[in-house]
Amino acid sequence: MRRLLALLTLVIGLLGAGLLAGAAQASAAPMTTAKHSTVAVTAIEQPTTLGGLSSVVPKLAPTGPEGPKGTVNVDINPKPSTSVSILVLLTLLSVAPSILLLMTCFTKIFVVLSLTRNALGLSGVPPNQVLAGLSLFLSLFIMSPVVKKVNDQGVQPYLKNTKSQSLAFKDGMAPIRDFMLQHTRTEEIALMLRAGKLPNPPTPDKLELTTLIPAFVLSELRSAMIIGFVVYIPFLIIDMVVSSSLMSLGMMMLPPVSVSLPFKLLLFVLVDGWGLIINALVTSYAT
Repeated sequence: MRRLLALLTLVIGLLGAGLLAGAAQASAAPMTTAKHSTVAVTAIEQPTTLGGLSSVVPKLAPTGPEGPKGTVNVDINPKPSTSVSILVLLTLLSVAPSILLLMTCFTKIFVVLSLTRNALGLSGVPPNQVLAGLSLFLSLFIMSPVVKKVNDQGVQPYLKNTKSQSLAFKDGMAPIRDFMLQHTRTEEIALMLRAGKLPNPPTPDKLELTTLIPAFVLSELRSAMIIGFVVYIPFLIIDMVVSSSLMSLGMMMLPPVSVSLPFKLLLFVLVDGWGLIINALVTSYAT
């Protein structure tokens, strides 16, 4: 029983001594604010006697930054936190479809490929997934210099905390704005300004994105329709020749499409139609 009481007394003494030493150290430590702070703690053995038993009670004492043991470095990182970075990433992912459709060359490429498929008389070949995937990778190929500038001027400086959020957004949008201005007709810009009853900006750089984006989309649709018209002409001639031939032979019940389709495919393959169309689309964005 005596040994048990002595052991309990020793444990209580150890806890009390540790709490008192911690409180004394906290009250004695100065309040400082620094970008990089170092807190070092070492254990000093102090003999005590509790209940007739000798023991060693650890005592907390501060040491300098050169202390070999118990050193904790607290680094206040100036970079954006992980939560903020994840929030920005999720925001970009949520608006990525709109950016892809309205601020890049994806719309024009997809429309031209769809018109080419319709001109061939093929309703489901190639499927929409193939056309969308091809349009996506062609858009990445064409927009790669713009994306690199956006990353260098906006994304990386913001992640490194060298630019504020508003300044990083402004600098990051500058390459996309220049790309849209280069491929937007002044007629579409004037149309949007007149429709919104807005004054003419002093310089193109002062044009609002809410006006520039729809004007850019209208210009892209117009260019896509022109390319589709040029693609339709040879296939239309083949349809007319086949229809006239069937009419002259008296084959009224034979659908002209079933006869003209092989000739269209043959012509498209012989002239390397996909290569010509892709080359025309890529070179239309060359600066």
